[in-house]
Amino acid sequence: MGFFAQTQGGVSFGAIGEIVLQILVPFVLGHLMRPWIGQWVEKRRTFTGIVDRGAILLIVYYAFGEAAINNLWHQLEPRDMFLLVLLSCALLAAVLVITTTASRLFGFSRRDEVAIVFCGSKKSLGSGVPIASILFPASMIGAIILPLMLFHQIQLLVCAVLARAYAERNVREPSVAESAGSSTGRT
Repeated sequence: MGFFAQTQGGVSFGAIGEIVLQILVPFVLGHLMRPWIGQWVEKRRTFTGIVDRGAILLIVYYAFGEAAINNLWHQLEPRDMFLLVLLSCALLAAVLVITTTASRLFGFSRRDEVAIVFCGSKKSLGSGVPIASILFPASMIGAIILPLMLFHQIQLLVCAVLARAYAERNVREPSVAESAGSSTGRT
């Protein structure tokens, strides 16, 4: 990021420290605390899922709010929004094709292919917005995060369709391990 931000003086060590403090430290602490709180969290998956989605919703709300405060919606022409959606679709399509092709080319199992395809197209609003808020002025956050928010929505829609297609394909064609298990009398 420092290379790309050189026109603004680069990324300071203070900004890197803030990113580490806001993103990496909670991640590491969560993993270190897993032996003590892991079972409690697992038993409350519904609650923790709601909290997780709620946090993402607040982050998106913050980014949209910043965009509205800074008149991004009046500055953005419909043509620009259409181009942004088109570019997001093209980027997602490229990533999905690359991950699918690579997973098949390298001979991964169907389960691994599914994981590679879905994880390969992910990006994180939960990390992206805090990083952007550290690196850029508040007046720019909406414009910087808008492509990420659009990509996220498109990715959710496309991957829902892909998930259904993978599930239907799995029902029609049992995996090699399942076929081998059924031919030996095991289920």
